Amino acid sequence: MRKLILGLAITLDGYIEGPNGEFDWCFTDQDYGLNEFFTGIDAIFIGRKSYEVAQQYAENHPDEVIPGMPALTEYVFSKTLRSVKSGAVLLSEDVMDEARRIKEQPGKDIWLFGGATLTEAMMKEGLVDELWLSVHPILLGGGRPLFGLSDERIPLTLLKTKSYSTGLVSLHYKVNKKED
Repeated sequence: MRKLILGLAITLDGYIEGPNGEFDWCFTDQDYGLNEFFTGIDAIFIGRKSYEVAQQYAENHPDEVIPGMPALTEYVFSKTLRSVKSGAVLLSEDVMDEARRIKEQPGKDIWLFGGATLTEAMMKEGLVDELWLSVHPILLGGGRPLFGLSDERIPLTLLKTKSYSTGLVSLHYKVNKKED
């Protein structure tokens, strides 16, 4: 079965975007392991808000959405969108069952790109297998936290760390499932 890997940038105080949705704090001066990560994935799960932000960015920066990103099957999770760009797949009904079905298909791993609402739902359903967090050395003091309040503890096992001269620290964890 394919792994679903949450991979994203986060601030040291746990935010994935600033108070106004900004992500200008993310380092872009080097690849920070993305090129290696891209070799292991062939699909991306993305929520509506993140999809719309990515589409808007792509319109203004057609050659640099994410440098080095290969062609991926893009699955957009939304109950409000009626259409998505050509080649993308819109999932709006029984989305967690669809996510499970996609994970069972042959292929490389799947990148859970965001956002926070989709991540929270997939974590709650036990669909996320790994967390790959690029912790940026900044305290935003407010914004959208990656993880909201939860009644459940989710144990993790550290798989790998890497630190960079910029102060960014990459943390890679396995999500310990109840059956583990």
